[in-house]
Amino acid sequence: MTSEHKALVLDEVRKYHQEREDQGGFVPGVTEIWPAGATLDAEDRAALVEAALEMRIAAGPSSRRFESRFARRMGLRKAHLTNSGSSANLLALTAFTSHMLEDRRLRPGDEVITVAAGFPTTVNPIIQNGLVPVFVDVELGTYNTTVDRVAQAIGPRTRAVMIAHALGNPFPVKEIAELAEQHALFLVEDNCDAVGSTYGGRPTGTFGDIATVSFYPAHHLAMGEGGCVLTSNLALARIVESLRDWGRDCWCEPGESNRCLKRFQYQMGDLPAGYDHKYIFSHVGYNLKATDLQAALGLSQLDKLDRFVEARRRNRRRLREGLADVPHQLLPEATPHSDPSWFGFALTVRPEAPFTRAELVEFLEGRKIGTRRLFAGNLTRHPAYADVPHRVAGSLENSDVITENTFWTGVYPALTDEMIDYVVDSVRTFVAGAR
Repeated sequence: MTSEHKALVLDEVRKYHQEREDQGGFVPGVTEIWPAGATLDAEDRAALVEAALEMRIAAGPSSRRFESRFARRMGLRKAHLTNSGSSANLLALTAFTSHMLEDRRLRPGDEVITVAAGFPTTVNPIIQNGLVPVFVDVELGTYNTTVDRVAQAIGPRTRAVMIAHALGNPFPVKEIAELAEQHALFLVEDNCDAVGSTYGGRPTGTFGDIATVSFYPAHHLAMGEGGCVLTSNLALARIVESLRDWGRDCWCEPGESNRCLKRFQYQMGDLPAGYDHKYIFSHVGYNLKATDLQAALGLSQLDKLDRFVEARRRNRRRLREGLADVPHQLLPEATPHSDPSWFGFALTVRPEAPFTRAELVEFLEGRKIGTRRLFAGNLTRHPAYADVPHRVAGSLENSDVITENTFWTGVYPALTDEMIDYVVDSVRTFVAGAR
């Protein structure tokens, strides 16, 4: 009877979802057009409620199933689910400070190359680990850095590179990975905004030593909150798992008692022989796990990833075609050799324009069209980093242009053709009136 009751509940959940979806269509100037958001259907809602009915409130079978499926989808050996993409970034970089890497480990004062125009949590783990960020500039249009900029930033204490693919548009990751290998640098590939993107026909997130993903609702797959660390290096995967799970040395899942068959036979550190391996700690770690409720939603979302990626590409294409002949703005360009799974559509108002970015944004927001800045713009200009030791390699002039003149609008799958066309018409209307 219990299974019958559950089936009835889930059927009602699907009906409830459909009733909410049928509450009216798009009304220009009234309905808000968000720049980003989760695209959720009845099966997503049912998956989340089913996990709640089973009271799977901690990491469990859905988490493990998602890790396995997502790693296989990305073509990598191991995936570790986390409570956010920011936590994934923290774990990824912290892994390289592990004593298990012996002489290769990162130590306080070592440098990590990153970009100035990005999101703080790509940079914060560098600082949080006592390392020194080395900021490089980006290109306008692609909003990514170049191989030359990274090469010129390498100094005697440079030990790693940590860069995000900008708004889903890949940076030249193959060439930067080759550069990192030549100089014995670790590469963390922040793939949080770019799931489904490819570079040279190969998925982003598969070039670095470690990659990270976010499942915040703005991203390609939604868990509410959530993230993931991925790698094919089993030694790094083991370190990431330890750091995520309180720093413990044991790899048994919660609820497992003796998976290794020698739980009471270990001797580590100054502990007595036979100390319970479940309570031996080999790293100063965290608890950054996700829950099974999040993973259940992620599994449902994962089934729709291909459709989501195509919708993002279609919406970006429609925006670009609609704005191609509009003057005074720089439209986004895909990095050569790439096929982006776009996160957003960036617009940069040119210096000679008879209007400012702020004026255009105000007009769009007044029409209920949501906009966002290209994250932090130039991070070195923010109060949080004023007293943080860092190095700047070359000029950050393009990052400053982004700070002043760049914003982006949405391309996420829930946006309809009618909504995209309204955005295009609004930009065209404003520019025509400003001449």
